[in-house]
Amino acid sequence: MEELDLIVDMTKEEMQNALNHLEKEFVKLRAGKASPGMLSSVRFDYYGNSTPLNQAANISAPDARTLTVQPWEKNLIPEIEKAIINANLGFAPSNNGEMVIINIPPVTEERRKELAKIAKAETENAKVSIRNARKDANNNIKKSDDVSEDMQKGYEERIQGLTDKYVKQADELLAAKEKEIMTV
Repeated sequence: MEELDLIVDMTKEEMQNALNHLEKEFVKLRAGKASPGMLSSVRFDYYGNSTPLNQAANISAPDARTLTVQPWEKNLIPEIEKAIINANLGFAPSNNGEMVIINIPPVTEERRKELAKIAKAETENAKVSIRNARKDANNNIKKSDDVSEDMQKGYEERIQGLTDKYVKQADELLAAKEKEIMTV
């Protein structure tokens, strides 16, 4: 019994991880609204070490079309500007001597449709991960000894319930992201 409960718990964790990954991927999809997460992949040379931008500066979105990056040391501004340009995010940073300012360009209709397709693909990947977790769990349940068929069936139904719940959550995340992407 404990073994089967452990399988269910591990499966739930795997499914939650798939959703967490989906949410992180969605943050990277730029829908025209400024978000500090847009710069999460930017790294720069900080005294000889490749450092994530958010570990050497405060990143904020004062409005829907602007990001500001305020480094803890002003002498880092040129390095940060260069790193943002080199990250190929399509941003043209500028600075006012105090901070780096990034104006987020509006997203075209064509790009919105492309972003929606990417979001659907990421959601499908998450669903595949969820279903794979279900398959692994069901295989492990079948392999476990000293378990009656009724008990196996009960655990498989619990796993299916989790699968349905997490697939539904993935679809809800997609619907919200598509709405965000397509809103001009």
